Amino acid sequence: MGPQRLPPLLLMLLDCWASVSAQSRAAPPVTTEGLNSTQAAGTTLRPALSPRPSGTPKAPVPSTGPRPTPVTDVAALCVCDLAPAQCDVNCCCDPDCSSMDFSVFSACSVPIVTGDSHFCSQKAAIYSLNFTANPPQRVFKLVDRINPSIFCIHITNYKPALFFINPEVPDENNFDKLMKTSDGFSLKESEISFETQSDIPATAKYKYGARLQTSDSFLRFPSPLMSSLCTDDNPAAFLVNQAVKCTRRINLEQCEEIEALGMAYYSSPKILRVPGLRTKAEIPITVQSILIQSLNKTLTRLEDSVVLNQTLVEAGDVKICTNVVLEVKYSLTYTEAGEIAQAGLALLLGTVSGPVVPLEQKFEIHFIQQNTKPIPLSGNPGYVVGLPLAAGFQPQKGSGIIQTMNRFGQLTILRSTAEQDCLAVEGIRTPVLFGYDMQSGCKLRLPKAITCQLAVQKVKNLLKGQGFPDYVAPFGNSQAQDVLDWVPVRFITQASHMKDSCQLPMALVIEVKWTKYGSLLNPQAKIVNVTASLLSSSFPETNSGNERTVLLSTAVAFVDASAPAEAGFRARPTINARLPFNFFFPFV
Repeated sequence: MGPQRLPPLLLMLLDCWASVSAQSRAAPPVTTEGLNSTQAAGTTLRPALSPRPSGTPKAPVPSTGPRPTPVTDVAALCVCDLAPAQCDVNCCCDPDCSSMDFSVFSACSVPIVTGDSHFCSQKAAIYSLNFTANPPQRVFKLVDRINPSIFCIHITNYKPALFFINPEVPDENNFDKLMKTSDGFSLKESEISFETQSDIPATAKYKYGARLQTSDSFLRFPSPLMSSLCTDDNPAAFLVNQAVKCTRRINLEQCEEIEALGMAYYSSPKILRVPGLRTKAEIPITVQSILIQSLNKTLTRLEDSVVLNQTLVEAGDVKICTNVVLEVKYSLTYTEAGEIAQAGLALLLGTVSGPVVPLEQKFEIHFIQQNTKPIPLSGNPGYVVGLPLAAGFQPQKGSGIIQTMNRFGQLTILRSTAEQDCLAVEGIRTPVLFGYDMQSGCKLRLPKAITCQLAVQKVKNLLKGQGFPDYVAPFGNSQAQDVLDWVPVRFITQASHMKDSCQLPMALVIEVKWTKYGSLLNPQAKIVNVTASLLSSSFPETNSGNERTVLLSTAVAFVDASAPAEAGFRARPTINARLPFNFFFPFV
């Protein structure tokens, strides 16, 4: 065989390689700015190959045909979006991130997202940050990438492979043929339906944002819709904490007829443990506490959790409606399997009077995870960047450290929301993560008639949260019984120079100093000092209006206090010996 004759397979591979090389040179990537823009169609050029030597068989050239459709849209795929309804740090494709979040990003954790690697032409989404803009913006590009591999799918010339084959329906003509090709029937219809029903409880579970189902409908509570007026069709969503307030105008003559004012309206539904299963899987709502508020705003706690109905009482010319629901707090405990384990309810009942009363109601719902496993560590031994700090309390001298079972609730700060209302997000906080500098804030509206002492106490509770810890663990695996190893939190209060005015706390700044501990080859992060500074300012005065707005903020800063490593040398050996006192006897 002469050198002019080449195998047909080799020619086909050379043809594919030349086609791919020409595409990579001739087809430039098409970039598109913005997140909601569309991409223009690119042009694919095929190069002309050199003339084939005489006598060489012609290699089969694939005919033009449909290209396979990508299964995943890379423009809508965000692999670093892990926390729902929350901005992930350095995740440039997270739709929950705003321009203020981009200002604290250092880089994009996932700068490029590509499609299927089996295709010769791939879609790629490229993300970057433009720090020169004010505020910083993210830059999104959707480009076509050419796969350099010669073993890739370029054109699908077998059209039936793009579709599922329609099964042959049995009839009187092909029944015998299908019976010969199949293995026969192994299950009866009753057995199939029974197994299908038995699989429902094992696979059904609540997912994030799914509506909580009751025995007849969904768990609902009032909320404002287009205005501050209450609408009674707001469904509770799984793992979505809500704190709302709304106003309704009621006629006292009809107070006994309005269901949304009665205690039974909120305590009677039974929540399904898992969605879609209504047999032996209902969780009743347990009334945990009831507070009665009188007309003079005094509170009384009821020991017996009986169901109280609203009642219209006439005292002379004054009509009073008692046992009206003013505040509702749901607390739902869920498991890791997505099931509801417990449902609790706390109520505040009050008394209203007058012919037509504008009644304000507050509703809260919180989800609490039921931990069936031990609390995971934040590092072994040193802290790992991105994991929460371990903190706790020492109730009395000599006892061990007490930690909450909620790993993400041991040391927390305020959580920023779009509403910027401190009262609406009270109790909803974000954990302090090791190595992440954080800053958050909200706005608090104080009535004009509030005293300085009440305002100071309210602001302190908002900034510190419920149960601010006394100690922080030096390592991620520190034991609670080793109290002497834990780092105490130094609390400092800084006030302005104006001594006559009322000092109102405005900010809480937490500084965490850590150092590298251990060998130079594998140093471990160790916390050595924690300082919490409460910054106060003069109480703002208002000349007009019935309320004043105060801006509260919290910040966390991590400081590396590690000393630089220095090379050391061994000291020269020295003789450290003493002669006996009579060594020179009898000469001396």
